[in-house]
Amino acid sequence: MNLKKYFSIPLLVSAVLGGIIGGTIIVLLPLLLRESVFEFIYPNKTQTEQQGIKTPPPVLQQDGGIAEDEQTVAVVERVRSSVVAIAVTKDLSKMTPYMDPFFGEPVYPFEDQFPQGKQKVGGGSGFLVSSDGLIITNKHVVDDEDAEYTVVLPSGKKLLAKVLARDPVLDLAVIDVEGEGYPFLTFGDSDKLEVGQTVIAIGNALDEFPNTVTKGIVSGLNRNLTAQDLGDSVLLEEAIQTDAAINMGNSGGPLIDLYGHVVGVNTAVSYSGQLLGFALPGNLAKRDVEQVEKLGRITRPFLGVRYLIIDEELIERNQLTIDHGVLISRGAEPGDLAVVPGSPADKAGIQENDVIIYVNDIPINQDHSLSSLVGRYLPGDKVRLTILRHGEELDLEVELGEFKVED
Repeated sequence: MNLKKYFSIPLLVSAVLGGIIGGTIIVLLPLLLRESVFEFIYPNKTQTEQQGIKTPPPVLQQDGGIAEDEQTVAVVERVRSSVVAIAVTKDLSKMTPYMDPFFGEPVYPFEDQFPQGKQKVGGGSGFLVSSDGLIITNKHVVDDEDAEYTVVLPSGKKLLAKVLARDPVLDLAVIDVEGEGYPFLTFGDSDKLEVGQTVIAIGNALDEFPNTVTKGIVSGLNRNLTAQDLGDSVLLEEAIQTDAAINMGNSGGPLIDLYGHVVGVNTAVSYSGQLLGFALPGNLAKRDVEQVEKLGRITRPFLGVRYLIIDEELIERNQLTIDHGVLISRGAEPGDLAVVPGSPADKAGIQENDVIIYVNDIPINQDHSLSSLVGRYLPGDKVRLTILRHGEELDLEVELGEFKVED
């Protein structure tokens, strides 16, 4: 009898079973020890809490508790019927001729290219703010007084538009189309916007793709910048910065929140960076609409001072004891006086070299410029300016005038 043969089988089985059991112990032992160690060190916490893993916060819920993606779709569906495209046309064959420098003869621009008269020369976006056809857009979209403006509704219907008012300071304008019963958008409170808040931009992207929707967040608030438009500089103060894509043609379209309220008017995009779009605060546009409805025009307050923003150089040079405000100072030219004679500032007693530090107790700083703080009021409103004169603080009451655009 071959005993070696019979002993080898049990030994082989034992080896296999031992390997399985041993491998199982090797796999499970660290987990068992890990759990026991966590329980020993953190007896009152779950393993998820012990590892520092936090449950993500719930998404914004509104309109019956639907999630953000569904909310976005629902909001877009609700508001897009109020967003319009604006076509700018002009009879280029009637443009003023210029004198040919070589032959001394008048030349009519575009006469050969556009012999049939009116041609489309530009476009932008806008949105309805009343049922009777009031529309907000950017001033630079409708700034040509010799052009004709046509509003194209989402249905494709075209309506001739009339420019009711152009803001004398901001890049905003109000136009009007005939008719009643239009779906319109309502304004939210742009002063309550927060960085990181979700926003949606809608407009006529590239003047070709109407009702284009982009989504992003509020990337920054109170941005001050100068936008270039066909050679003209447009100052934007208290602008909303967003990474929601804003392209050419989006100008004048709405920036809305997840509740469908307008919080901004899309105005500019930076070509030197990626996803840097800017919108004017909705509260400013809302005020313009209210003025047009009440007065038939848009007015801006006038103070009548020339100033320099306080910075480290001014603080050191003038030995100032404050780190914010504006120094009332004359300009480089002889006629650039610090205080305009007969202006509201002059009547209130403001003098050259005064430092204005507060407007109604709000500090003038990089987030709130003097012009933007004064711009919150209307001509005829009275504001309290806190000034620093020879080291002493004084309060002066100023009745604001109306800003007049020079021809």
